[in-house]
Amino acid sequence: MSRVVLAMSGGVDSSVAAHLLIQAGHEVIGVFMRHGEASASACRIESDGETNVNPLNLPVLGNFGGSAAEGKRADHKQGCCSATDAADARRVAMSMDIPFYSLDLQEDFRRIVDYFVDDYLAARTPNPCVKCNHWIKFGRLFDFADGVEADFVATGHYARIVERNGTRELHRGLDGHKDQSYALFGIGRSRLSRMMLPVGDFEKTRIREIATSLGLGVSEKKDSQEICFVTQGHHSDFVKSRRPEMVGATAGEIVLTDGKVVGTHAGFEAFTIGQRKGLGVALGTPHFVVRIEPETKRVVLGSADDLMAPGLTADQANWLIDPQSLPDRVSVQFRYNGRPHAAHVDLDPNDPTRFQVRFENRQSAISPGQAAVVYDDERVLGGGWIIAATEDV
Repeated sequence: MSRVVLAMSGGVDSSVAAHLLIQAGHEVIGVFMRHGEASASACRIESDGETNVNPLNLPVLGNFGGSAAEGKRADHKQGCCSATDAADARRVAMSMDIPFYSLDLQEDFRRIVDYFVDDYLAARTPNPCVKCNHWIKFGRLFDFADGVEADFVATGHYARIVERNGTRELHRGLDGHKDQSYALFGIGRSRLSRMMLPVGDFEKTRIREIATSLGLGVSEKKDSQEICFVTQGHHSDFVKSRRPEMVGATAGEIVLTDGKVVGTHAGFEAFTIGQRKGLGVALGTPHFVVRIEPETKRVVLGSADDLMAPGLTADQANWLIDPQSLPDRVSVQFRYNGRPHAAHVDLDPNDPTRFQVRFENRQSAISPGQAAVVYDDERVLGGGWIIAATEDV
């Protein structure tokens, strides 16, 4: 019997994952990772007196006590680490009679928040949820697993670990509408051998049916769609609250691609590539943000065709295969809810962390700061972080 540490968020996916792992004969240890700044006070629920081991001196809060009603009063806005989620996760763990721990990862999570703010102030569009998976969920969670001598780490992500020719591969989840493999490309290749993704072989509707049949009480719980630490207002308001000294420092002109000034803006961090609404100017015809220039502080507007690019350059590459064995023709997905596009990948001969993507058809709204994930059919080969879209020659 294998010992498995499971990240339990209080949602339906990780709750059913616990059931599937137990059903398969594994010893399961549930872990709730409290890391959302906005819900910090709400998540500090008093322990019910049970004693927990603290492997590797990680900050363990203990078993959550309190009722779901108390959690809702403390934090009415659902996120990925609210008191309600904590209570739900603990309740599910108790119903399955599995050990349950809470890790306080506030210090680790500050790195995610700083990255988010710094990227917007550098005119990039960050993806904090993907970074969180790499740095925390499959980073600190492995530390905890090592401390309790667990064989595997599991989550409720909709992706699959497929064994083929003696190698464990990361593949898309069976449910194409819920697939989350894009968010996992940065996992260290060596860790694939210790990963379990129990719900990846199911459709979401089936997962909800299983939760209902088990009476878990979370079967109809909505999926979290928000950045957990931006709980109200626009993301630019959050950026300004974290860097008050930058208020006004990123203000500048709104211009067209020919350089014509058509307005001003209060800070380029409020804009993203491809944005059409909320531009602050009326031009009579549809215009989009096609470029953000941190050096000049200009937001450049253009037509839909101006958004098109033949490729992209990415860095901070992480490969789940030997990159020298990349197929000649792959597909590349460059936004979380996007679809993959046929492409060719060229490795930088002078820098193994960089690569270029050449799409077979020009693509729209390629955003610096987002992930470019490389697939061979259903298999994740690796990826990197977009530096820039390639300009037409």
